[in-house]
Order: sequence, then C-alpha cells, then structure tokens
Amino acid sequence: MQLHAIDDTLQQNNLTFQEHLLQLRIQHDNITARLTSLQADFNTLTEEMNAQSNNYNQHNIQCIQQQNKIANLVRDQSYKMQLQETLNKNIVTNNEELEQVQQRIRELLESSTDFDSQLIGLYAEKELLDQSVAAVEAEYFKSRGAIDELEGRIRTIRHSREQSEQIALAVKDKTMELKIQLNSLKERLSVEFNIDINDIIEKDPNPELNEDELKEKVAKQKGQLDNYGPINPMAVEAYTEINERHTFIITQKEDLAKAKESLLKTIEEIELTAKDNFMQAFTMIRENFIHVFRSLFTQDDDCDLVLMDPSNPTESDVQIIAKPKGKRPLSISQLSGGEKTLTATALLFGIYLLKPAPFCIFDEVDAPLDDMNIDKFNNIIRKFSKDSQFIIITHNKRTMAATDIMYGITMVEQGVTQVVPVDLTEMVE
Repeated sequence: MQLHAIDDTLQQNNLTFQEHLLQLRIQHDNITARLTSLQADFNTLTEEMNAQSNNYNQHNIQCIQQQNKIANLVRDQSYKMQLQETLNKNIVTNNEELEQVQQRIRELLESSTDFDSQLIGLYAEKELLDQSVAAVEAEYFKSRGAIDELEGRIRTIRHSREQSEQIALAVKDKTMELKIQLNSLKERLSVEFNIDINDIIEKDPNPELNEDELKEKVAKQKGQLDNYGPINPMAVEAYTEINERHTFIITQKEDLAKAKESLLKTIEEIELTAKDNFMQAFTMIRENFIHVFRSLFTQDDDCDLVLMDPSNPTESDVQIIAKPKGKRPLSISQLSGGEKTLTATALLFGIYLLKPAPFCIFDEVDAPLDDMNIDKFNNIIRKFSKDSQFIIITHNKRTMAATDIMYGITMVEQGVTQVVPVDLTEMVE
C-alpha cells in the first residue's frame, strides 16, 4: 500500500512538473514573440529616426542656402541705396550748374547789343588779315619755286660729284692692288731668289738674252721647284704652337684625372651618406609602420618591411609583409580589399610620422572598408589631426559623422555651383 501511495505521489509530481514546464515554454514563446515585435518596432523607429535625420540635414542645408541668398540680397540692397544717394547728389549738383548756365545765357542775351558792334569790328579786322595772308602766301610760293630750282641744281651737282668719287675710288683701289702685287713680287724675289727688285729695275737688260729662251729656262726651273714640293716657311712657328698645345693638353689631362679622382671620392662619400640616411629613415618608417599596423589591426598581427637587396639599399626593392591574425598570405595581393586599404594606410602614416606634413588629403580611402574598420580609420585620423589638418573626400556616413567641418557642393542655379560648409561641432553643442 505504501508503494502504491509513493507511485501515485511521484506521478502527481511528474504531472505537476510537466505542466509547469509547459507553462514555462508557453511563457518563453510569448516573451520571444513579444521580443520579436519589439525588435521590429525598434527597427522601424530606427529607420524613421534616420529618415528624420536626413530630412533635418536637407532642411539645414536649404536654410543655409536661404541665409546666403538673404545676405546677398541685403548686400545688393545696400549697394543700390548707396548708388541712389550718389545719383541724387549728382542730380542736385547738375541742376545747380544748369541754373548757373541759364543765368549766364540770360545775361549774355541782355548785353547782345555791345556784342554786335564788337562782332562787326572783328569781321572787318578779319578781312584785312585775310588780305595780308594772301600776299604772304603768294610771296611764299614764289620763294618756294626758287628753292625747288636750287635744290634741283644741287642734286645734279651732287650726282656728278658722286660719280667722280666712284671713279677716284676705283683708281685708288686699282693703284692699291698694283702696289700689293708689286710688294708681293718684291718679297718673293727677296725670299726665294735673294734678289732686290730695285737692282733689276736699275740694271739694263742684256741684249744677248732671248725672251723665249728666258721663258723656257724659267719654266724648267719652276718645274724643278714644283717637284721639290711646297716649302713651309712657317714650320718652326707651327711646331712651337703645336708643342705648346700638346703641353696644354697634357696639363689639362692631368687636371681632369685629378678632378675625376676627387669626384669619385665625393660620389663615394655622397653614396655613403645617402645610404646611412636611407637606412635611418627606412628603420624609422619600418618601426612606425609596425606600430600603426598593429593599432589598426591587433597587437598579435604581424607585419614588416624587408629590403630585397640589403647590400645596395638605395636601389633595392622593398617587400611589404602583412599577416593579420588567422591569415598567412604569401603576398599582399591575397589580402581582402579592406585589409589592403588598412595596410596602405599604415604605410602612409609610417612615412608621415618620419616628417609630418601640415595637411593631408585622402580621396575616398575608406571606400573598401566595413563599419568596424571605418571606426579604426576615423580613430587614427582623429589621433593624428592634433598635429596636422586632414581633408577627406568620402561618401561614408560614419566618416562624415566623425569630421569637425563638412563641405558640400550644391547647385543654387543652373550652371552655378556653391560650397556649403556645415560645422558639426556647433551642431553638437
């Protein structure tokens, strides 16, 4: 009996537990359904909030455009009012001058009688002056004719003189040419035959000598001289000049050799200095690259810059090694687009830290990045913006939200663009 009672009690307890479990499942399903409904409501509210935020930004941009239009209208109105005041002042001044001129005309009309008598006297004086001018012009043309006749005679005389001068110049040139030929002949007789031309001129010709025989003898001797070849009387001077030129060239050659040796030493020193400077810069860039790379990824990630030819670092290729955690790519081309972008960004900032620039420009660098990497990119930009100014061209909302000032390009009128700045720091305040 006791066993039956215990079994009944266990069955009742088991039924009670199953009922309780069923109620809990029903409550869990109800809570899950309610949570799903609330999540849907939350997503709907989030979309509405984003839409309202976009509408707010659009209305804010339109408000700024309207404010710019109002400012332009106020400036135009102020300029036109100043122009109107200036024109009114000019009108008053011109009216005063017109009244003065009209008063002067009335005074002149009142005293027109005296002017008529003066005008008649002036006309009479004008006729006398015209007669005097006519007489003077007649005398002038008469004198002018005489002058033209004298000028014609002068031109004729001048032409004759020029012809005479040309003839005299031709005679002078011919005389000079004969003198030159005579001097040349005199020098030739003196140098080649040791004969003074004055002796030949003063000596009487030998009647026994025949002209044809003399010509034949001269031709024979001339042929013998031609067979000897030309004689260079300037050979000594030419040798001296060539010797001096040879000495000069040897001296220049020695100077060039010394200069070459000096230049080679200078080039070697420059190469050593360039190598040392390059290795120092490369080491610093490598350390900066590793630090920035790990700040963009994680501290467990591996990266490095390796010289392919350490013996010639200035001409060596540089290998970029990037191995995020969980990946072992053989080359950087096997990384994803976002990882390539972050690796390139780390390398750029590694070079930037060597010699920081006053400002940097990024053109849609964040395009391949996802939201998590966008936040990393924005954090490192904000970190380095303490020392430099960054200008970022982007279409990403997260990057826009992280900036201090945003500039947009809008078209107020057809063909007319305008830059609209939005200071996000003031909007947050």
